[in-house]
This record gives sequence, structure tokens and C-alpha cells, in this order.
Amino acid sequence: MEIPGWTHTYSGKVRDLYASDAHPDRVLMVASDRVSAFDHLLEPPIPGKGELLTQLSLWWFDQLDGIPNHLAAPGAVALPADVAGRSMVVKSLDMFPIECVVRGYLSGSGWVEYQQSQSVCGVPLPAGLRDGDQLPEPIYTPAWKAPMGQHDENITFDRTVELVGAGVASRLRELSLEVFSRASAIAESRGVILADTKFEFGNDDDTITLADEVLTSDSSRYWDAAVYASGDRTASFDKQIVRNWLLANWDRSGEPPVLPADIVERTAARYRELIERLTGA
Repeated sequence: MEIPGWTHTYSGKVRDLYASDAHPDRVLMVASDRVSAFDHLLEPPIPGKGELLTQLSLWWFDQLDGIPNHLAAPGAVALPADVAGRSMVVKSLDMFPIECVVRGYLSGSGWVEYQQSQSVCGVPLPAGLRDGDQLPEPIYTPAWKAPMGQHDENITFDRTVELVGAGVASRLRELSLEVFSRASAIAESRGVILADTKFEFGNDDDTITLADEVLTSDSSRYWDAAVYASGDRTASFDKQIVRNWLLANWDRSGEPPVLPADIVERTAARYRELIERLTGA
């Protein structure tokens, strides 16, 4: 996508980044409606997804006062009109190659690993836990951000020390656990469970700064507290509907099938519902 005054520099699974000669220390981050699963980009996209993710990130940044984040000063650089609802102008940071994952509940890849080793990323856990159980306390389980085209790799805390140094590694863990704790309390007050999430941080003039998206449906696993209490630990506010449909209708060989219209709309509705539950908007 061409945006006047900005040059496309990078595309991830969901976000596109743009640079500008007029603002060399700023980045335009645009969230698309793209949806991926099992390392494949799917069709069609989820309508409105980019705006919903951007809205939720901005809301969470506003809740997390005292935590430095990458948002540029409001009004300093105007958002291009064509992408205003799904974009942010942010500071250009030196990003750390770590995905800072925090888990408050045992689920997903953590559950798979626990069944094999009774631990997650080297963190030992009590015996007898079940899929979806709340952990005794949140755990920090970082991952290495692999180069484009490679899979991210779960790593131990000692490995993060090797990658970024002891001081930065400790601060990343401290900040991640703090943000998770604060966000969990806010979500809980609105009847929502934050099961796990991942953060990314960068260096802004020697200040470790929260960056990229934060606490969105794409980076986090949220559950409805009432539904969870009833025993259903699978109804998350994200693209799990898409994953479930693919597992039932695709053998994961070749290109994935086109998503049916009802799956697309149900997924969009879950994204919207989470924002309404959390923000009241």
C-alpha cells in the first residue's frame, strides 16, 4: 500500500511499517486486516481487524501510566487520513530480540511442554496441573525472535542474559510481570481473564520502552471469566474460531482453504466483543 510521504520498509504477519525522510526518528505502524494460522496467511481477511487491534493497543497504553511506551507525542506527526483508524506514529527504537511472554494460566504450547517435562521454558511447575489451570503465580517464559521465515524459539532466562545482558534481561522480566499483573487486574474487574500474553520492548535512549502492539487479541489469550468458571476453557477472544475450523477442514498440507463467511464474521465479532468488554466502548 502506498502512503504519501511515507516509504514502506517492512511487513509482518499483520503490521506494515513505513519510514519518512521528514521524520527520521519516527515510524508509521499500520495494522492490516490480515489473519494467519499455522504459518499461513489466510483469505479472506477479517474486516475491521486492524482498527480493532489499534484501538485496543492505544487503550491499554493509556491504562499503563508510568510504563514508557513507543507512542510519539500526540499531534507531532499527523496520521495519514487513509489509515488513521488503524495506525500509530511511534518512536524508532532499537528493538530487543526477545518476545517477553508471561503466563498466568497453563495453556497452548505451555500445556504441551508441561505434559512432557512438568515445566515451561525451564520453569518447574507443580505436578497434576490440567490444561487451562491457573498457575500458582504468573511465570515469565521468554522466546527468541527468529529472523524472518524462521520460527521463534522458547528460551530460558539464562539464554536471554546471553542475548541482551544481565541488567536488560532482569528489567525485561520485571517490566513484563508488572504489566501483566496490572492488566490482569483491570481485565478481571471487567469479567475477563488474561491467561497469557507477549510483550516486545526496545531501547529509547537507554530507557527500556514497551513497543509494538500490547495486550491485543492477537498477542494475548483472553477468556470470559463466567464461561471459564462453567468449565469451558476453549472460548477465547481471538482467532481460535479460525484455528478450530481449519483443524476440522484442512489436513495442513498445501494451501489452506478459503474461510467461510460465517467463520470470518464470528471471528470479527469476538474481536469486537473483547474491546466492548474491556473498554466499555
